[in-house]
Amino acid sequence: MKTGNLRAVALCAAMAIAACGDDDSFSPTVDNVAGSYTATTFTVETDLVGTVDLLAAGATVSAVLDADGTTTGRLFIPEGDDDGSDLDVDLAGTWTLAGDTVTFSQTGGSFITDVDFVASENRLTGEGTFDDTDVLLVLTKDD
Repeated sequence: MKTGNLRAVALCAAMAIAACGDDDSFSPTVDNVAGSYTATTFTVETDLVGTVDLLAAGATVSAVLDADGTTTGRLFIPEGDDDGSDLDVDLAGTWTLAGDTVTFSQTGGSFITDVDFVASENRLTGEGTFDDTDVLLVLTKDD
C-alpha cells in the first residue's frame, strides 16, 4: 500500500475511533429520564468496616419515574433498619429534574430523598455521606 493511502486509512480509522468515544451530547429532559430503573451499584463505605456491597447482601432498589413527576418503587435492605430489622421503604412520591439533577420526595423515609442524583443517559447516580458513612447508589434504566 502506498504511503498516501496508508495515511488516509490511518486518518479514517482515527476519526472512526474518535466518533465512538463518550457522547457528551445527552441533555436530560423529563421525557428521556422517565422510565423504570433498577439498582446496579449500591454500596456503603465507612472507615471502620470498609466498603460493603449491599446488592450482594440482598438489597434491592427499583423505581419508576413517570413523566408526570410521580414515582413508585421499593427500597429493601435486609437488616438495614436502625433496630436491625429489614428496611423496606415504599418509594411512592414525586421526582423533579433541574438541569441534570434528579431529586426525590417520598412519603416513606429513606436517604434517597436526601441525595441529589445526576442524570446521564440511562442512568441515575446518587452519592451522599450520612454519619461518616458514604453511600453510592446507581440506578440503571430498564427500558
